[in-house]
Amino acid sequence: MTVPTRLFSPGSWTEASRLAVVLRKETVGGVLLMIGALIALVWANTPWSGAYDSLRDTVVGPSDLLGLHLDLSLGTWAADGLLAVFFFVAGLELKREFVAGDLRDPRKAALPVAAAVGGMVVPALLYALVNLRAGGGALTGWAIPTATDIAFALAVLAVISTHLPTGLRTFLLTLAIVDDLLAITIIAVFYTSTLQVVPLLLALVPIALFGVLVQKRVRSWWLLLPLAAVAWVLMHESGVHATVAGVLLAFTVPVVRSEAAGGPDAGPGLAEHLEHRVRPFSQGFAVPVFAFFSAGVTVGGLSGLGAALSDSVAIGIVVGLVVGKTVGIAGATWLVSRFTRAQLDPALGWLDVIGLAVLGGMGFTVSLLIGELAFGVGSLRDEHVKVGVLTGTLLAALLASVLLRLRDRRYRLVAEQEARDDDGDGVPDVYQRPSAES
Repeated sequence: MTVPTRLFSPGSWTEASRLAVVLRKETVGGVLLMIGALIALVWANTPWSGAYDSLRDTVVGPSDLLGLHLDLSLGTWAADGLLAVFFFVAGLELKREFVAGDLRDPRKAALPVAAAVGGMVVPALLYALVNLRAGGGALTGWAIPTATDIAFALAVLAVISTHLPTGLRTFLLTLAIVDDLLAITIIAVFYTSTLQVVPLLLALVPIALFGVLVQKRVRSWWLLLPLAAVAWVLMHESGVHATVAGVLLAFTVPVVRSEAAGGPDAGPGLAEHLEHRVRPFSQGFAVPVFAFFSAGVTVGGLSGLGAALSDSVAIGIVVGLVVGKTVGIAGATWLVSRFTRAQLDPALGWLDVIGLAVLGGMGFTVSLLIGELAFGVGSLRDEHVKVGVLTGTLLAALLASVLLRLRDRRYRLVAEQEARDDDGDGVPDVYQRPSAES
């Protein structure tokens, strides 16, 4: 007799223990992100706000080096350069999940992929509906409320101290990773205003060389880093957002060990090795610095806040993040359950799914990036985007905190069950049960 597929089940012990480490690092990164954003927001609303703007707009880099234009502001270096590192790590994690993780099983991959798609389509539609008659290019920002910031979401979970079950945490992480890939695709396709074909084709050369080296399991940073830098520069010159280079480089990295090195059972592959090396820089420096340079918006008191939130762009972002993400993620999950006859894990209910979907409305990092690409750094609409993103993210955090805290007593019981190891073999009993998908 076939056991029905369980949604949000803990998965395998190997994958759960690995993701637990990743989630802890993301949580620390989320706290640093919040600190960076808070410093910027406070600074931008003091009498010294001009100093913040001057720092963000300080130009660094050569204006004409071999025909390349790398004289960029610090804010642009953070958005184009540092976030390329962030997307490199996201690409490594995504490939790891679909090649060697639990998501290599299409039945398990269907839920986070469907939820990510739903969590992008519905917010975009709601934003478009709000701005349908707004004019002034408001519809350009349709993709702003489509992103989920996993680091910010996990930081909120740490602050409210909820014992969210492993299955839900894993789902949130994988959903956000797929979300990042979809977001970078949107940026590459819809926010490339001018395309220079020659630099784009040339960028494929260092990416290919990088791929050859990593496929041969070369780990020498003095070979890999210059190739990555050249790929980034050429991608930047092509007009395609330079962060795309980070994802393409990540996809060339092998996930499992070669047979000569012992095969898949010989330990972590190069992708996991690079992820361990690069993630601390990404979460501890790259993302917080981007947040610092992007979150600084001069609100101008309650009147200024009211003026910003009266803009249909800001309204569309708030509605998209708070309502759109909830409906999109929860709705897609229900559709997967309805049409595949999968069932929720017995320990969970649909209120848990809704709470997690609301938490998915925290779209900070990538939302701010898309806002800058859509309306231009420092423009009035960009300032309103920041207010909308911050407001929507804060509302999503508060609503999710209430819903998830209401269920925390239940989560404590689930956590105790997940930690039980009656036979003392070091593997919790819940991970030794017959597979629900078999």
